[in-house]
Amino acid sequence: MNILHRVIVKQILTETSKKSLIEEFTNKKQMLVQECDQLYFEYKKVEKTSKQLASQFLKEIDKRREKIKLVEFQLQQANTLPIGSELKEKEVEAIFEVNIGDNWNELMKEKTIVIKDGIVDQIRLR
Repeated sequence: MNILHRVIVKQILTETSKKSLIEEFTNKKQMLVQECDQLYFEYKKVEKTSKQLASQFLKEIDKRREKIKLVEFQLQQANTLPIGSELKEKEVEAIFEVNIGDNWNELMKEKTIVIKDGIVDQIRLR
């Protein structure tokens, strides 16, 4: 019988992955700033004709600004993290085979895959 089990994927921070992470956050911030500018432009077009639509644009602009603050924080954290740090990247579902006689406690231990520069470096069982 097969079961699904959650596996944590962590990334070891290297010079290459740190640069990539900083670039990713910088690009995300730029995209959000562009979206804010575009929404503000659209807001200005409708602000006098439709108050309800204008308020929707303002809400969307505020959402983007909050996301920008979060990305700026993440960017700051990425800049201060030392090389060799482990970052939780995501969780994935994995299929494990369960047979009669298997040790259930061993099967249910937390499993972690550690990635270094895009290559699986370790598989941990806890």
